[in-house]
Amino acid sequence: MDEELNERFIPIGKMAEINHVSIATLRHYDKLGLLKPKYLNVQTGYRYYDIQQNARLDMIAYMKELGMSLSEIAHVFEKGDLGEIEGVLAEKNEQFHQEMAELKMRHDAVERAIRSIERYRKAPSTGVPSLEFIERRYTWGVPCQNNFYETDDISAYERCVAVLHQALLKADIPNIHSYNEGTSILKEDFIRGNFVAKDAFAFLDHNLSTKLNDVSIVESGMFACIYADKYEDEVPFATRLLEFCQNQGYRISGNYICEILTGFNVFDTEERSMYLRLQVPVAFDK
Repeated sequence: MDEELNERFIPIGKMAEINHVSIATLRHYDKLGLLKPKYLNVQTGYRYYDIQQNARLDMIAYMKELGMSLSEIAHVFEKGDLGEIEGVLAEKNEQFHQEMAELKMRHDAVERAIRSIERYRKAPSTGVPSLEFIERRYTWGVPCQNNFYETDDISAYERCVAVLHQALLKADIPNIHSYNEGTSILKEDFIRGNFVAKDAFAFLDHNLSTKLNDVSIVESGMFACIYADKYEDEVPFATRLLEFCQNQGYRISGNYICEILTGFNVFDTEERSMYLRLQVPVAFDK
């Protein structure tokens, strides 16, 4: 009998070596019913396989590469229906598309964070007005429920941001977008020097903006900008920005925006770390 086994069957160790898998993997496949040995010596417990079973191992490896789990593979083998394979693969295809979209979103967010930090390092000194061209941006947000400018206490601003974060969560907007936020003041109020908070919002990538309702667009153009690295500096620096526009004869053409370029709270555990770009779109009368 042993001589016949040697001619017809392959020991589990040799089967594992031929197919570049472990003995434990073959035992696991046996347990799941994916690949049963052709012969089991009841006295020794040794498992033996037929060389033709390599085809089944190849199929298991291929289906795993397609992203199918062992339980899904076992289900397909049990049904023995090609339509089952097609259905599982169609689900996997949709899952991969979603994962790719999520990965692209994270990639875009990382690139935005890198650009923001680079801008922080290379931007003009804080408190110095300048002109910048800024590309089109997409925002989604909520009205400010309180005018945090009425107090010097940053807690009022934090309450406004907390409402925004809750709204983002409810709208199923990934949390990663909460690290590039902004608030706005109506153009008319800003021109008069009235600091009345209008909206709090997050900047979105274009792909996500196409999937949401109530997305606002900040058109590309020239912006008068001034940078600040403290929350307390926003109002005096924004006032300086308004005076800069008036002195240069620039016509303010849109709402004022306070944008948090970086908000990584790693340097100060007591108060939100901020680097702000205060900005207002301007036009030039010819």
